[in-house]
Amino acid sequence: MDSAVSELLENENEGQLQAWQTDRSRAPIATKIVVAGGFGVGKTTLVTAVSEITPLQTEALMTQASADTDDLTATPGKTTTTVAMDFGRITLDDDLVLYLFGTPGQQRFWFMWDDLVRGAIGAVVLADTRRLSDCFPALDYFESCGLPYIVAVNHFDGSEKFEVADVREALTVPPHIPVLIMDARQRISVVESLLALVGHALDVTPE
Repeated sequence: MDSAVSELLENENEGQLQAWQTDRSRAPIATKIVVAGGFGVGKTTLVTAVSEITPLQTEALMTQASADTDDLTATPGKTTTTVAMDFGRITLDDDLVLYLFGTPGQQRFWFMWDDLVRGAIGAVVLADTRRLSDCFPALDYFESCGLPYIVAVNHFDGSEKFEVADVREALTVPPHIPVLIMDARQRISVVESLLALVGHALDVTPE
């Protein structure tokens, strides 16, 4: 996985095109990944940070009408929210293309999850240590549908740092599920998380 990250950075620095972009006879391996988690946990930030194309966003301004349902205590500066999905793309390891679909976090939009998850090989569940309970619905959802997933703890400025083992215990995440500490604003951190998910998905569904 480290070599794939290094190669990605080298290609970006040199402005190189991927093999499938110059040789149309080599079709890329297209893979769908879902990014889920609670409201304001960093899903849109993650997709934006890593996408090699201008990401598709369905952001809407937050109004007073949502004041009773959207808790802004941990994210007081948040003025918009995803109402359908975020979409981005990143090419990894020469010809592996990941299509990223970020889900809306609020409960009133959960009805869209089944459509967004269809065809995905796995999911990244983002967690905020200041409000871990917000990611329980996503964990329950992926456990129930059997989709491979990892937990990525998005560290926010000013929040207390916890060890991976502590987060795993607090969320009661099974031992075989990867739990990572990451920063959704940092491209390399997001790439490492995506590679961890791909590796985990291959381990549990090698076919």
